Amino acid sequence: MSIKKLTIVLAVIAAPIIGLQSCYEVATVMPDNAGSEVTGPVSFSKDIVPILNANCNVSGCHSSGGVKPNLSADNAFGSLDNGGYLDKGNATNSSVYLWLTGKKSTTMPPNGPNNPSNINQLMLAWIKQGAQNN
Repeated sequence: MSIKKLTIVLAVIAAPIIGLQSCYEVATVMPDNAGSEVTGPVSFSKDIVPILNANCNVSGCHSSGGVKPNLSADNAFGSLDNGGYLDKGNATNSSVYLWLTGKKSTTMPPNGPNNPSNINQLMLAWIKQGAQNN
């Protein structure tokens, strides 16, 4: 095999591996007790979906055809609600919240410090408010 063909084959193999590893970066995110508790109503479509789209629903991560749960806008609620990621009776025990706060391996989302400062509190408030598809 020529060097040019070998280089192309290696590049094709390496690109997906490098891309997927970025989804599993361990990041330090805001602790669950930091920030102000969200006391107003939290809308899934207006407050949560934009956060999911910006931080989770990206290529190679929790997008359609990616790592479960599928957090693309059309599927996010069903994936979270039906996939066992929410504990509406004990919001702080919800898998999605535990990942955000770093209490469940692997901390999500990667590069967490760039998230809005209240991402954890918004998610917690939404779950406490019944995790409605509103």
